[in-house]
Amino acid sequence: MGGPGEPPDGTPDGAAGGSEDEYRSVVFDESFVKAARLQEYSAQERLTDHAPPVRPRPSGIHRLSRQALVLALLVTIAFVTAVYLGMRSPHPPPAAHRDTEPVRVTVVPLAPRVPVPGAAEAERLYEASPARGFETGEKAVTMPPARRTEHFSDGQVIAALAAARDYVVGSSLDPKVLMGDATRPVRVLLDPDQFDQFDRSMGETTGGDAGGSDAAADASAPLGWLVRFDPTRVRLADPEVRARGTLKVVERNTTTLEVVADHVFVYALTGAGERAGAGDDKADTADTADKADKADGKRDRVSLFTVRREVRMRFDPDNLRLRQVQVVSASVQAGPLSCTGDPDQVLRPLLAGQRADDAPPPGTDPYRAASPTGLCGTLSPAAMPRL
Repeated sequence: MGGPGEPPDGTPDGAAGGSEDEYRSVVFDESFVKAARLQEYSAQERLTDHAPPVRPRPSGIHRLSRQALVLALLVTIAFVTAVYLGMRSPHPPPAAHRDTEPVRVTVVPLAPRVPVPGAAEAERLYEASPARGFETGEKAVTMPPARRTEHFSDGQVIAALAAARDYVVGSSLDPKVLMGDATRPVRVLLDPDQFDQFDRSMGETTGGDAGGSDAAADASAPLGWLVRFDPTRVRLADPEVRARGTLKVVERNTTTLEVVADHVFVYALTGAGERAGAGDDKADTADTADKADKADGKRDRVSLFTVRREVRMRFDPDNLRLRQVQVVSASVQAGPLSCTGDPDQVLRPLLAGQRADDAPPPGTDPYRAASPTGLCGTLSPAAMPRL
């Protein structure tokens, strides 16, 4: 019998055998045929006049080179595109410098008709006042739920509210800002286009020129930007300020969001102590010094000072991205204060046991555009602690 793979009767006569058996394992599949460099003409083609019986096939290397060329071209295009996008700014260019109008500020001092109530402890005054249920510090300034507007997303509304909250906290609760030791915590929150105006306003506060210079004629009152007390007269008896209020957001137009912050702040104050006493000794006569000595006995008593502050802020897309504030206007009602003096510049509260004088508020000059409007109100007894 024959071996495996052989006919039962052996190899027929004339069949390939012997040395040709080694080629039985060769399979001429399609890839083998396509890899051939020469191709025989078909029977139909051989009917025509063809001198050579075969023809060369297109080289695989040639086909590969074309594929490599296409791939190289795609890589080059991708690289050029990446370089172009990398050179472009990922954000739109900042808006050109805007000529901002002065912040509109209204300050109304509230004068009491009775002596200012005082106590040894601030907590006692808080419990006896309308501020007894107020929260303290930053947690008193809360954000409302954010809802998208027609042209602004939820995230942009949240960004506007967060920036407005930061500004309210920095300008109304920071002890260093309140006592005139720092302005940077407020300045860094502003739109850079308002830096010059802010700096002129703060220079007006410290320059000692009550009438203001020509350079500062268009500057807004310092109390439009922040709450500031006269450090030579008062100091904070309690750094934890009581506060309550709201933040409201509205879309002004397709590119502007507006946030209105309306809050009541209650500060516990006492006399400045030795700093104020030293200044009085140098400036006062002997008779005035006797009066100051009598007042010294009350300087350790604490009194409350209330500020209602409504600040209107606006935000364009750049402000929202950078969390910057454009202050538009501020309305301040504060007391107990006297109607005299210049409350636009710095607050000089009446302390425990003191009374407001009967003098009228400062005069208004209608011929001067920068002349302040003399306003003064009466502090309701209901707004003061009932001891």
